Amino acid sequence: MSATFLGMPGNFPKNAAQAVQDSQLRYNLRKATHTIRDKRLKAVAELPDWEELRAAGKAIKDHTLRHLDRYLVQLEEAVTRAGGHVHWARDAAEANRIVSDLVKATGETEVVKVKSMATQEIGLNEALAAQGITAYETDLAELIVQLGDDFPSHFLVPAIHRNRSEIREIFNTKMAEWGRPAPANLTDEPAALAEAARLHLRERFLKSKVAISGGNFMVAETGTLVVLESEGNGRMCLTLPRTLISVVGIEKLLPTWRDLEVFLQLLPRSSTAERMNPYTSTWTGSVEGQDFHLVLLDNGRTQVLADEVGRQALRCIRCSACLNVCPVYERAGGHAYGSVYPGPIGAILTPLLRGMSSELDASLPYASSLCGACFEACPVAIDIPEVLVDLRAKAPHKPAERAGMRVAGWVLNDSVRLEKAQRLAIRFRKLVPKRLPGPLSAWTDTRDLPDIPEESFRDWWERNERA
Repeated sequence: MSATFLGMPGNFPKNAAQAVQDSQLRYNLRKATHTIRDKRLKAVAELPDWEELRAAGKAIKDHTLRHLDRYLVQLEEAVTRAGGHVHWARDAAEANRIVSDLVKATGETEVVKVKSMATQEIGLNEALAAQGITAYETDLAELIVQLGDDFPSHFLVPAIHRNRSEIREIFNTKMAEWGRPAPANLTDEPAALAEAARLHLRERFLKSKVAISGGNFMVAETGTLVVLESEGNGRMCLTLPRTLISVVGIEKLLPTWRDLEVFLQLLPRSSTAERMNPYTSTWTGSVEGQDFHLVLLDNGRTQVLADEVGRQALRCIRCSACLNVCPVYERAGGHAYGSVYPGPIGAILTPLLRGMSSELDASLPYASSLCGACFEACPVAIDIPEVLVDLRAKAPHKPAERAGMRVAGWVLNDSVRLEKAQRLAIRFRKLVPKRLPGPLSAWTDTRDLPDIPEESFRDWWERNERA
């Protein structure tokens, strides 16, 4: 994973502590997540076989991941047969080089983009800019983020941290720098903001010769790529330009066209709370004279595949359902995670892809209350709490934490030692401070130490049994 997505410096606790002080941010997040969450519950309740669909999605994804090598070769053969070109990228640097070279070969210096988390993951916009190529985001929320020189903070609604007054200000001050300016006397009414974006983007669609997309799914059987979106910008990008370059993670694969039916029910209801997406675009190879290139991105995914517990994160279909139910995300927002992948799934996917050598990545598995709401909401049944606990065990620990765990293990592993420790704690309970000293103070910065009872359960039980 690229380090170009900077998010916020430091680790998650520091980032979150700063974010929760922003009352406007917390209001925006609470309102948006609760609205999406409630709508999703109603959409899911319409299907009596929702749990069976979840199980089917999980089974298809697990089967595909077990045989990923075979299905990737099948996909390459199908895309090539249909006139497309397939490129393999081991990491972000290789993917960026491939895409940059493809764009430069067309002679163009501008590209339009469909919202793509894979290209954000590898920092493609920045890599293209370094080669003198400007990438224009065409999704409304991504446009807001780009014009505001900002970072996305949500899968489905990247500008969820902005309210409409802030968006109006961004359009008025920045839109002219990127093309057609905002209309005079622009209001903050949603319809007016959408119309300003439509006029701005339509001009860009009609003049751009190269487009870059991601992909929600790839079908190995037919070589078909699938993009689901709600605004029509994807359809414009995928059909109008002469050259289409799609950068897709290797885990987005499905074996057969028939498998797609399951996910076209799971994804819309879990993301936009709709029965189906307004725009579902599918294409196979090079169509209507368009030059099509597929860049298959690894960038740490085979490393995740080797992790027996963590590999289930590769089932993720980027629906954002886990973000909308997470109490931590609702209060801290997406930027605190310092990655293009925020929320519960980001807390496991980012350290799995990048490793936990940095302070930020090592802190992400702790960005959770382990309440399990994310697992219940996930349409492909990723047990996020299980992976979080596994990553916590693998995270580098500070010497004081390591020593404390060793002492606790030594006491708890022997009933005699445990009994003596309990009696000692009860005897001196009035001397125990509410806040731990020194390197242990981080634990009590946000928690109170529980009161030590006057009598242990062991003693209470023995006394009552005798009575």
